[in-house]
Amino acid sequence: MTVPLLKIGAVLSTMAMVTNWMSQTLPSLVGLNGTAVSRAGTSEKISPDEGWQVFTSAQAPDGKCLCTAVIPVQGSCSRDLRSLQLRQLLEKVQNISQSMEVLDLRTFRDLQYVRNTEALMKGLDSRLRVASEGHKALNARSFQDLKEKMRELLPLLPVLEQYKADSRLIVHLKDEVRNLSGILLAIQEEMGAYDYEELQQRVLLLEERLHACLQKLGCGKLTGVSNPITIRASGSRFGSWMTDTMTPSTDSRVWYMDGYYKGRRVLEFRSLTDFVSGQNFVQHLLPHPWAGTGHVVFNGSLYYNKFQSNVAVRYHFRSRSVLVQRSLAGAGYNNTFPYSWGGFSDIDFMVDENGLWAVYTTNQNAGNIVVSRVDPHTLEVLRSWDTGYPKRSAGESFMICGILYVTNSHLAGAKIYFAYHTNTSSYEYTDIPFHNQYSHISMLDYNPRERVLYTWNNGHQVIYNVTLFHVINTAGEL
Repeated sequence: MTVPLLKIGAVLSTMAMVTNWMSQTLPSLVGLNGTAVSRAGTSEKISPDEGWQVFTSAQAPDGKCLCTAVIPVQGSCSRDLRSLQLRQLLEKVQNISQSMEVLDLRTFRDLQYVRNTEALMKGLDSRLRVASEGHKALNARSFQDLKEKMRELLPLLPVLEQYKADSRLIVHLKDEVRNLSGILLAIQEEMGAYDYEELQQRVLLLEERLHACLQKLGCGKLTGVSNPITIRASGSRFGSWMTDTMTPSTDSRVWYMDGYYKGRRVLEFRSLTDFVSGQNFVQHLLPHPWAGTGHVVFNGSLYYNKFQSNVAVRYHFRSRSVLVQRSLAGAGYNNTFPYSWGGFSDIDFMVDENGLWAVYTTNQNAGNIVVSRVDPHTLEVLRSWDTGYPKRSAGESFMICGILYVTNSHLAGAKIYFAYHTNTSSYEYTDIPFHNQYSHISMLDYNPRERVLYTWNNGHQVIYNVTLFHVINTAGEL
């Protein structure tokens, strides 16, 4: 039997998150696409795997070709290769360290709650013992109430032990990361002290343990949505905006796509500050126009539905090219099975802690919402679930921790009404209200990196914080 108990993964406060966004910047636009500029002003993309880089070429009077070239970044000397490998390891360890800090922030309040609950339980237990010894001072009803409260709190005991163990695990992992980082820095000064393979294994092991810890402490069941935070008012009534759902927290780029069909122009802002001011952006012109507003940015690529088709497209921002496109077999398009607001919203891409998903429907499913897990590299459908919920009755939907949440309307008074659990292939009806401030939502997506919902609401770009709960059984296992 499982008992929903402690609140976990409460997001950072609204002001702290927005301040963090506004304080982050990216490299200059010159280097945004990995481009290096020669003294003559000629540019070439530099990659250690591409060999020699030719910057200029001309023809001599005798007909011979004259070229100016530079040596590739990665040298052939084994010592240079070793240095590069060590630098790469250091970057990995630094990324792990950043993730640990995020994990620490996410769980601090929950661990504090555990400590407070433990003190409450001990106090209640003490009161119960005193009442048992001197029960004459209590009437029967008060004594029975006290016993009932204690009985309700008893399942918390193993949970408290679990949380204390998790707290110790986080501290231990942080110490390991700190020690390994120190070793790598020392090796940079004095080569050869440790074997590279051994260090690589230690880094990989730390990454695995961190991932397991994040999965354990990070996921949960949605129980609440905060009040809306309006970031900007711009564009038409319909559109979408987003940040990358996977890149490191130092990458604060914002993408902006106005309109719901035939659009091809994607604006990329360097930071939230630039997005709010409408400055410092570059433009991407997609080779194929989009349909709907169900786009998502995942690990440097934009995933969207190609207009007048059920084709999924993966557009890579850095190379400015389509890496892959694939048809979603049987998926409706061209307003065959949109959300209740229409807008060619037949196919909706989304990302959660488990990866990339596509939400759509087919004639075979009688218009009910289909959830498909999608390979982000090939766009191949890995597995699908029929939720049984009619898509035309849904306002919008989003995924959190493998659970699809569906709103019952896109207008004012909407609430999160339905939840489908892919891990158990089961559903439940929910009653989670959220404030639809501008009365017409045409895009609603969850970002697992930031733990917020991104919304396009009647020409306003809005975010919501979310509250997640763990479900823990009485044995203290997640």
